[in-house]
Amino acid sequence: MTPGRLPGQSLLRSLRTRDLTAVVLNGVIGAGIFGLPSRVFALSGDYSLFAFLACAVCVAIIVLSFAEVASRFSETGGPYLYAREAFGPSAAFAVGWLLWVARISAFAANCSLLAEYLALFVPALSGGPARAALLAVVVAALTWLNIRGIRPVALASNVLAVGKLIPLAGFAIAGLFFLQPVQFNFQQPPSYRSFSLSVLLLVFAFTGFEMGMVPAGESKNPKKDLPRALFSGMTVVIALYMLIQVVCIGTLPGLAGSKRPLADAAAAFSGPAGAAVMAAGLVVSLAGNLNVLVLSASRILFAMGEQGDLPAPLARLHPVFRTPVAAVLWTAAAMLALTLSGTYVYLVTVSTLSRLVAYLATCGSVPRLRRQPEAPVALFHTPGGVPMALLGVVVCLWLFSSSTWLEARDTMLATAFGFVLFGVTRWRRPEPR
Repeated sequence: MTPGRLPGQSLLRSLRTRDLTAVVLNGVIGAGIFGLPSRVFALSGDYSLFAFLACAVCVAIIVLSFAEVASRFSETGGPYLYAREAFGPSAAFAVGWLLWVARISAFAANCSLLAEYLALFVPALSGGPARAALLAVVVAALTWLNIRGIRPVALASNVLAVGKLIPLAGFAIAGLFFLQPVQFNFQQPPSYRSFSLSVLLLVFAFTGFEMGMVPAGESKNPKKDLPRALFSGMTVVIALYMLIQVVCIGTLPGLAGSKRPLADAAAAFSGPAGAAVMAAGLVVSLAGNLNVLVLSASRILFAMGEQGDLPAPLARLHPVFRTPVAAVLWTAAAMLALTLSGTYVYLVTVSTLSRLVAYLATCGSVPRLRRQPEAPVALFHTPGGVPMALLGVVVCLWLFSSSTWLEARDTMLATAFGFVLFGVTRWRRPEPR
């Protein structure tokens, strides 16, 4: 039994398929889709539609591996837990630690972006004490929500997922009636480098689905529900993203130079009201993303404490709400410090490579777990089997090859710091009797 935990006490299993689907949607749909359509169009023009499709295929290959591995486990941890079973504690720690760093840095970046967009409605929030107070209130509210129980977190996630889908779906559907066919011109194909860079940019707008796998220990039937949530959530994302790019190209002549492509396109066919709706949609989208970032990051710390890779108090549960209160508080403190300090810009580069580490480890764990007789039984098997998983490894390695030395250096520094904590924890852990 984990130190500090009452006999028989465990996380409350109350998440259903639709709750996990909402976590996937909130994890993937953040700020990226509100800005990337113009950046990708500037690189690939009308062929950006094929870049969206190519990215969807790459991500789908990785998702298939996640679905198989997730169908084997019912405990909290997601990619960290998968790596631990397949490759051992040291590899798992690297995956879990980098995922946690990616979550807190992404939170800091998106929380700051939330303040910037709220300042469009309340200018005083653009800086100074008002901005700091807003950021503190946001972190405090999400901390309180995550301590109060998994059901309040799931309810907020569900509401915010619907709240972000309504304006995005409304934009995509309404915009189809205002398409200008002359805007679609496929006569000038982009260079290979421009097209591949477009795909790489989009990968990080399509990712974040792994956050839905982390709270498996709070799911009613994780082995069945996690693959379903993955497939349903990513199907919605892919279809919605494709339609959004079609509308942006077909309604906004100056798409390549737009800084707010969705708002500008909405203004082009529905006036200022449409632009205001999209700005409000971004605020809701960021709020949903921040909510699941706190959920997934705190559960990663909890899982690492539970497995003995970080101090055991991180796995202690609230006696009433059965939530990992210590893990939530430490995660929230790190998120607030990073957000207020502004140093998150340094760490945010780590988030890209750290996701790829998790994806690479998960794809690689498919053949590894299939060869282990003692591994938990999979309820879902990837179509194409091991070759499909190995193709996912190739996709991850291709994405790795696009990284810069700065990103690699920052990732290694973050990993080294984590392994110091890992070593201290293992050194101080009492020997089993």
